[in-house]
Amino acid sequence: MQSTGIKMICRFLIASFFLLQLPLATAGMVGAEQMLSATTVQADRTVVTAALTRADVTSQLQAMGVDPKLAQDRVAAMTNDEVHTLAGRINSLPAGAMWDGGWVVLLIVVGLVVYFTWK
Repeated sequence: MQSTGIKMICRFLIASFFLLQLPLATAGMVGAEQMLSATTVQADRTVVTAALTRADVTSQLQAMGVDPKLAQDRVAAMTNDEVHTLAGRINSLPAGAMWDGGWVVLLIVVGLVVYFTWK
């Protein structure tokens, strides 16, 4: 009696596994556009447009013959990934506009002054 009950339960479980359609896991490539959240995209666009609206940037753009409004329109047409890359570059630039090699030149000049002063 006990073995027939267990056989019936096993048959029922096997049949239910066949009848249940379990969803299969799928994997795929995820692009950068899908990974960027809406707040990150909006913050990046704000950083880029804020940089373009600065007075010194607009004067430099006009000195190069570029209309600042045209530059803002081109930024608006950029993809989210491009804006994210540009905002990252803007955020990584030094505030004093001194390139990294400037410190090397400054140290060489100071070293030469000290050398020729105490020679």
